[in-house]
Amino acid sequence: MLDASALQQVKGYLDRLTGPITLTIAPDGSSESGQIQSLLKDVASVSGKITLATEDVSAQVRRPSFTVSRTGEKMGVRFAALPMGHEFSSFILAMLQASGYPSKEDPDLLERVRSLKGKYDFEIYMSLSCHNCPDVVQALNLMAILNPNVSVTVIDGALFQDEVKARHIMAVPTVYLNGAPFISGRHELGEIVAKLDEGFVKAQAEKLSAKAPFDILVVGAGPAGATAAIYAARKGLRTGVVCERPGGQVNETSSIENFTSILMTDGVALGNRFMEHVNHYGVDVMALERVVKLEKNGEYWEVELSSGAKLQTKAVIVCSGARWRQLGVPGEKEYQGHGVAYCPHCDGPLFKGKDVVVVGGGNSGVEAAIDLAALCRSVTLLQRGGKLTADEVLVKRLESTSNAKIVYNLDIEKLEGDGTVLTGVTYRERATGELRTVSAAGCFVQIGLVPNTDFLKGTVELTKWGEIVVDAHGAASAEGIFAGGDCTAVPYKQVVIALGGGATAALGAFDWLIRQETK
Repeated sequence: MLDASALQQVKGYLDRLTGPITLTIAPDGSSESGQIQSLLKDVASVSGKITLATEDVSAQVRRPSFTVSRTGEKMGVRFAALPMGHEFSSFILAMLQASGYPSKEDPDLLERVRSLKGKYDFEIYMSLSCHNCPDVVQALNLMAILNPNVSVTVIDGALFQDEVKARHIMAVPTVYLNGAPFISGRHELGEIVAKLDEGFVKAQAEKLSAKAPFDILVVGAGPAGATAAIYAARKGLRTGVVCERPGGQVNETSSIENFTSILMTDGVALGNRFMEHVNHYGVDVMALERVVKLEKNGEYWEVELSSGAKLQTKAVIVCSGARWRQLGVPGEKEYQGHGVAYCPHCDGPLFKGKDVVVVGGGNSGVEAAIDLAALCRSVTLLQRGGKLTADEVLVKRLESTSNAKIVYNLDIEKLEGDGTVLTGVTYRERATGELRTVSAAGCFVQIGLVPNTDFLKGTVELTKWGEIVVDAHGAASAEGIFAGGDCTAVPYKQVVIALGGGATAALGAFDWLIRQETK
């Protein structure tokens, strides 16, 4: 299963095991079961602290699957999957943490997990190509390791297709709690605990509100925000970062091949490196928080968060990025997660052998259509205008794909469904006004981005698209507010441009702060 080079890398990780662990397989005689057994044998071969066992044939559990536990204890971590791809790291981390290797999560948050009462039986449906899934998998696994009241089964949707079909699961990650739908999409440990423990949010808000004022508070932790924080901290300023997710939207990108000096990387890895650099300078990172209001209060800007916390800072650098633009047509919200999707890499495997639609003719839309064509029976790309705007090399590749079709000059009218799942996309031909419906199990929306600047309306000048207007120093129209990255009016939304925007904003803010001190 694993070659010599991979085994050597695995050994490097498993040398950190602090105690013995047991991997217990529940086989079913299938080829997938054999692959799981092969993987576990390979992993066990590089560490004397790993014992293999087989689950009793009478046990009523999903098969094939295996559990990870500290030897002599029963922990609630089960993989109903061959954990390769993006989930290989989840498997390695589960073994380390089950052995007693400490988590890097906030100690207060870990104590909250340990103190949860009741019974929490989680089932998480994921796909091995999903770069959003590991965060949720790893968070739930850690909860099961820390608290005996928690159990989690990590289920590969491609392996258990009957379950996926029965539960109408058409997006990953999708989590069930005690048999009922719980959450869908990317979530961090703190977000999950907050849904289970009402007192956690209040306690966190009180803790944040007690912080001393910052010199610079950065909103967002993507390429621009991370860079702004690094530049500010290196100037000796008391720097904080407020973000919904460290790494920002770069985490949504599966492959990055135009980042100078790095031939190819994935977005999650790049986002992690950004935050490692930020943490190196001791920046106070406050994750899982969203800014809802900015208001001047004396010499400070007061920053109100969705949790109710309020922070004070002399200067603000807004690097809040952007989010996927939605179609805004009937049926879109109703069928999100049930046929309507925004990430082909995450959700694409759930539509294997089915007919799907992609809306959008830019690079992201054409790339999505190409990727989906390799999995799906057919792909129809719907383009509003008369031509595709993607790079020529991508257009040529799509045009040569036999099971892909392109339809031009149209307006999306409605996303159709049967009340449970999506069944098609209705569009209007611009030339004739005629309505047509494309039958489809999935609709992947790839029509660009919307800046995350709603909290700034009435505070700074915005373009008609909601982008922040900044000058050459990254300064916005309100004194003491600076901005960089995709939330600004820069014409090109690229990682390397966002990096420069963050640096400019931080240097501009530093220069402004110096001048305030001399007044």
